[in-house]
Amino acid sequence: MSATNPPIRILIVDDHPLLREGLSSLIAGQPDMTLVAEAENGEQALRAFREHQPDITLMDVQMPTMNGIDAITAIRTGFPTARIIVLTTYKGDMQALRAIKAGASGYLLKSMLRKELVETIRSVHAGRRRIAADIATEMAEHVADDELTARECDVLRLVALGGANKEVAARMGISEETVKTHMKNVLTKLGARDRTHAVVVALKRGIIDI
Repeated sequence: MSATNPPIRILIVDDHPLLREGLSSLIAGQPDMTLVAEAENGEQALRAFREHQPDITLMDVQMPTMNGIDAITAIRTGFPTARIIVLTTYKGDMQALRAIKAGASGYLLKSMLRKELVETIRSVHAGRRRIAADIATEMAEHVADDELTARECDVLRLVALGGANKEVAARMGISEETVKTHMKNVLTKLGARDRTHAVVVALKRGIIDI
């Protein structure tokens, strides 16, 4: 790299050592990129970002201590121009939407890394936004959907863990009738046939995780 075109400085954030190793190898093979730091969770990512202020951060979503969405929010609060690419196993449109709302510039499935990571990094570094095509399509399909409220998500999460209405009501300190009303709204918003179908849809779309 010449002095006028320094390499793209990259921070990797993922709790799986093998994935970090694979990403590191991919980056090492690019003459216009360099790895400046690695982190295993969101809290480490925030510290590493403050120290190195990389050009691009590759961020996993599901991590212990602090997840990727919260880490993106924290980083972008202190560094509004931070360019972050989310790497995930999940195709869920709601998870992607949360990441974009938090400030992510790219959203890429881990299964596509070998084919698309390098160009995605260059594209986001150049100021463009990159979202995997099938995820963008799914987001577009649901753009007019009514979002579940936080309370509805809480109810559905407890249902997903096997709770009957009475148990959910007791856990949340609300009436069983209120739980039924929330579930009725959930079924309508998700176009689900029943409770089990609602849980499957919500997990697939990244609306809840358990």
